Amino acid sequence: MSGASHADPSPVRIPPCEGRPTRARQSSPVTPPDDTYIHGHSDSVLRSHRWRTAENSAAYLLPRLSPGMRLLDVGCGPGTLTVDLARRVGPAGEVVGVDISEAVVAEAAAHAAERGADNVSFRAGDFRELDLGARSFDVVHAHQVLQHLRDPVGALAAMGRLARPGGLVAARDSDYRSFCWTPADPRLDRWRAIYTSVSDRNGVAADAGRWLLRWAVDAGLADAAYSTSTWTFATPADRAWWGDLWAERVVASNLADQAVEYGVATRTELDEVAGGFRAWAAAPEATFVLLHGEILAAAP
Repeated sequence: MSGASHADPSPVRIPPCEGRPTRARQSSPVTPPDDTYIHGHSDSVLRSHRWRTAENSAAYLLPRLSPGMRLLDVGCGPGTLTVDLARRVGPAGEVVGVDISEAVVAEAAAHAAERGADNVSFRAGDFRELDLGARSFDVVHAHQVLQHLRDPVGALAAMGRLARPGGLVAARDSDYRSFCWTPADPRLDRWRAIYTSVSDRNGVAADAGRWLLRWAVDAGLADAAYSTSTWTFATPADRAWWGDLWAERVVASNLADQAVEYGVATRTELDEVAGGFRAWAAAPEATFVLLHGEILAAAP
């Protein structure tokens, strides 16, 4: 897949966006709120997660990693990114991956074993509830996690409590409202409207990428630096992979089920959207660009 493009990581001010609050609500630091994962763990979702590597999903973090570090990967998924990060801090360093799905954690552990990564371990559960050891990590990292949590500020604060004083908190999240594509297609416009409506109904931020700096400040993290990068799909292979993945996901994933349950879309509409992705993938001039925000901050 196409590489990421990176902006100057110096701190910037994120302007408020119409329809979004300027401050996320905070919940108890002990008991996290109930979160509804919009994607679920169908194969169309996990295929995307398995593609992730340190280079295409955590390039902003790599210059800050060094051998011997202890790193926590929050929302590790099937472990490809986690194992890649473990390679960057090994052999003396250690990585712990956490995910809410026991089945996904089992897949991650199998992937680590296959790759011979003996400095990584995995645990199933909510990182805010597991006993992971306060102030015990040099780096606490989350990729595409905060956009699924009802209390992202509280989650960042919890990540800060798991890092040693002055340790690094790192997060990267996408901004669905800023995604752009060519050629124009009303079916893809409808896809974004469906996705953001379901996300809003779940009480989470589909545009999380633009809010990371504000959330880090509200969480009490220090020296927060904000940057952006993209995933770009513009080659025939990229289009075929991305288009097929979303054509399947929009009709056969938790997103589809929630859209129907909430009255956001009908099954017929979802089928039409899937057709839009297939048509997009077949167009030789088609491009799809996904904007991500990134934050690096120091734990208090």
